[in-house]
Amino acid sequence: MQARDVMTSSVVSVTPETTIHELARLLVQHRISAAPVVDTDGHVVGVISEGDLLRREEIGTEKRANRRAWWLDILSDGGAADYIKSHARTVGEIMTRDPVCVNEDTSLAEIAAVLESHHIKRVPVLRDGRLVGIVSRSNLVQALASSLVVESAPDALASDAEIRAMLMGDLAGRGWAFPGRDIVVRDGIVHLWGTVWSGDQLDAMRIASESIPGVKRVVDHTIPYPIMPGL
Repeated sequence: MQARDVMTSSVVSVTPETTIHELARLLVQHRISAAPVVDTDGHVVGVISEGDLLRREEIGTEKRANRRAWWLDILSDGGAADYIKSHARTVGEIMTRDPVCVNEDTSLAEIAAVLESHHIKRVPVLRDGRLVGIVSRSNLVQALASSLVVESAPDALASDAEIRAMLMGDLAGRGWAFPGRDIVVRDGIVHLWGTVWSGDQLDAMRIASESIPGVKRVVDHTIPYPIMPGL
């Protein structure tokens, strides 16, 4: 799946000239927590969120300057950045500039990596450099929910050999996977044998097994890998 398949197309956007009070009303009215900032040509020039509005002098939440030696203020910005955050009048003055964006054909795997690596909750989607949508974490969760299907009756008729072949195919190339000799399928039940290095390895094998259509349950016969003293 790609960005175009899950993105929200009706995006509420603002401009750098939008006032902070107008922005606050838009966020409340549309029940959103952030908005992309676009120029007159529809190019994304920034992003602004609720987090940018936390420290505001109107509601008494601005950061108070700590009393310290005057020379420390000279060497630093003297709280100038904090003052801008709490007293700015337009979006352009406090927005996050040059935000990360993706294209319509960006895969969901790539989008997930972007959200994770940049520690963000949403990412604008572009077409020919212009804003056409936005993908948020909730969009990915919705895609996941849509992909989950209940096993059908024909799946339950898969033979033990077919189940094992599908499982081995899914495990191919995964460094944590058990060797084939440690996986036995009988009457739709997957039996796991051998030694395991960690609980995560065993959980991964169980989840992989349970994801195969026709598997009734998974039985664990494994033993922990012996830890050598002094290692």
